[in-house]
Amino acid sequence: MSLKGAQKKALRSIGHHLNPVVLVSENGLSEGLLKEVDRALNDHELIKIRFVITERDERAALIEQLAKQVQAEVVQTIGKMALFYRPAKKPNPKLSNLLRFQES
Repeated sequence: MSLKGAQKKALRSIGHHLNPVVLVSENGLSEGLLKEVDRALNDHELIKIRFVITERDERAALIEQLAKQVQAEVVQTIGKMALFYRPAKKPNPKLSNLLRFQES
């Protein structure tokens, strides 16, 4: 699943207004964190995650590892924030950030 430039631009514009739904701390990628990210992606499709890790290389590696483990695409990273996208098999119109913000 590789996103094209226009697709990424549209997702970034939606993601700009989102608040982080998950916070990754120094503990790294625990099983509970992976389940929460997976649940959030199933519900919302597009989520923002905040990484509270100061080391830039370690943070980048963790973002890449998380994307692989939850089978999501990293749309954008800015500082300690990362925007993840994974299309839902059956999107919920009340929860999906894509469906809610496309009409705006």
